[in-house]
Amino acid sequence: MTKADLVNTISERLGLEKNEVQSTIEAFMTEVKGSLESGENVYLRGFGSFIIKKRAEKTGRNISKNTSIIIPAHNIPAFKPSKTFVNSVKENVKVK
Repeated sequence: MTKADLVNTISERLGLEKNEVQSTIEAFMTEVKGSLESGENVYLRGFGSFIIKKRAEKTGRNISKNTSIIIPAHNIPAFKPSKTFVNSVKENVKVK
């Protein structure tokens, strides 16, 4: 499902204008991104959490030059689904 599909589905389900739904979804994504950029996790009860994961410094290899490189410690955004969300998907997913 793409963002456009999501906008269409919510618009039809709630009877709202597509442009209103699209601005709401974009505002939500902007707020989540802004919170993560400022170091705050976002918790949505019953859905999941947008969290920041910290990656430690590690040594990597450049195979083409046969050299070692140091990959510095860094943070990455991640999504951790709630247990109820995971269980719902496990029970209701339809395999194609």
